[in-house]
Amino acid sequence: MRVFPWGFWLLCVASAPARGDSGSKARSCAEVRQLYGAKGFSLSGVPQAEISGEHLRICPQGYTCCTSEMEENFANKSRSEFEAMMKEAGRSVQATLTAQHRSFDSYFQDLLNKSEKALYDAFPSIYGELYTQNVKVFKDLYSELRRYYRSSNINLEEALNEFWTRLLERLFKLMNPQYHITDEYLDCMVKHAEQHKPFGEVPRDLKVKATRAFIAARSYAQGFLVGSDVVKKVSQVSLSHECTRAIMKLMYCPHCRGMSSVRPCNNYCLNVVKGCLANQADLNTEWKYLMDSLIVVADRIDGPYNVDAVIGTIHMRIAEAISNLQENKDSITAKVFQGCGNPKISTKGSSSEDKKRRGKVTLEAKSSAQALEMLVLDAKGNLTALKTYWITLPSSLCSKKVMASSASDDKCWNGMTKGSYLPEVMGDGLANQINNPEVEVDITKPDMTIRQQIMQLKIMTNRLGNANIGNDVDFQDTSDDMSGSGSGDSCPDDVCGKRLSKSPSTRQPETHAIPKQSGHGVNGASSRSLPSASLLLLLSVAVIAPQHLWR
Repeated sequence: MRVFPWGFWLLCVASAPARGDSGSKARSCAEVRQLYGAKGFSLSGVPQAEISGEHLRICPQGYTCCTSEMEENFANKSRSEFEAMMKEAGRSVQATLTAQHRSFDSYFQDLLNKSEKALYDAFPSIYGELYTQNVKVFKDLYSELRRYYRSSNINLEEALNEFWTRLLERLFKLMNPQYHITDEYLDCMVKHAEQHKPFGEVPRDLKVKATRAFIAARSYAQGFLVGSDVVKKVSQVSLSHECTRAIMKLMYCPHCRGMSSVRPCNNYCLNVVKGCLANQADLNTEWKYLMDSLIVVADRIDGPYNVDAVIGTIHMRIAEAISNLQENKDSITAKVFQGCGNPKISTKGSSSEDKKRRGKVTLEAKSSAQALEMLVLDAKGNLTALKTYWITLPSSLCSKKVMASSASDDKCWNGMTKGSYLPEVMGDGLANQINNPEVEVDITKPDMTIRQQIMQLKIMTNRLGNANIGNDVDFQDTSDDMSGSGSGDSCPDDVCGKRLSKSPSTRQPETHAIPKQSGHGVNGASSRSLPSASLLLLLSVAVIAPQHLWR
């Protein structure tokens, strides 16, 4: 019997296929070639069969169908595809919020337009020259109301006070045409007449109700726009290098390993996406506050502040006020003459205008309360559904976009091979990613764009909180490039800005500076009072300092 030397047997063993699962023939790369071509890449240089994977930098280095160039291309593709998933999810939320804003804005503007048109249609025949010679006064009022609603820096109470003053001056002259009334005399007349309420209780009552309704409506409409803008900006945040590697390993490494039909493990996907969207998840607290605040103000608009009844009947309240003045003309005139003296007799002669109709004027307003009720109901349903958007986004992306397997699947892609995934799922937010097994996350370096958006959510929520109790809070940009974070602590008048007034019944809106987009923000719950610019700046130091200590 012939005996072969040991060296010969060792040579035979070394030359045999190293992979027992495929015998002497390497697995085909047909599926990967098809996928690679479908993604728009050239098939030149793409292996026909598996090759050794020592060159791989992201995927496991076993036998593979991917070259270094393919791995890099897949990584870039996974990055762009994941960012597209984020933007698509964001666009859906944006569309919802924008549609709610459009619906309410259309309703509110229509309400104001109908009131103005009703005034223009009815007043000429009722008041004659009392109206036709003073059309601009009424037009200016509605113009100011629209400007306020569109966020112009207007003091609404002051605008209403100015309207009643101008109207009183003109009507007093028209109802006393036999006298020559100078501007100086009108100043005295206004001062004395206001004490005797020439328009009755209408100005005070309308000011209280209209101010609350407009403040609520304006803040409510702006809340939807701010929410939509936050989603848009956050959805455009680029992925980190570490996240790109993790997404590549999740989405394309199974293809490189010849496991195209194996879906990623659900918990594995969740850890990857939660690591990549750690900063986004920190929006959750302030985002929920914004959604809740919009719901509360929506109830106010359709409830105590009764926007439909207040805004839709402005023309009727004006008519009521004019009727009050006409009825009390003689007593008001006598009291003005007593306080300011008798004006000179006019050489132009009297007008017959005083013979125009007096007494109570009855105007009708078509109610659209049912339409408002439906708008509010629809809005509340959508806002409730969006409350958990940021913390449910990972599971939504994994189930609908990445197409991860079920949680109980033990034959899924776990980042290395087909099997079960053992690590626990991380919590939500940046701080919870310190031990994320799939994505290296530096929890000491929060994304500044997202922190700025957290601040915008806080500011808008505080504004809605003020609107809920009828406070007018306005904002203006500051020339200083503020870098700070906001606390939700309530701020007293001496910190937030003092109320200014021209008369006991007129107050300026509280004014606070909006931090520029380079500012730092802090996530976390806050109370609902608006933080002032100085308070934001002070707190920013407290936030930034610990970050430097960490480093």
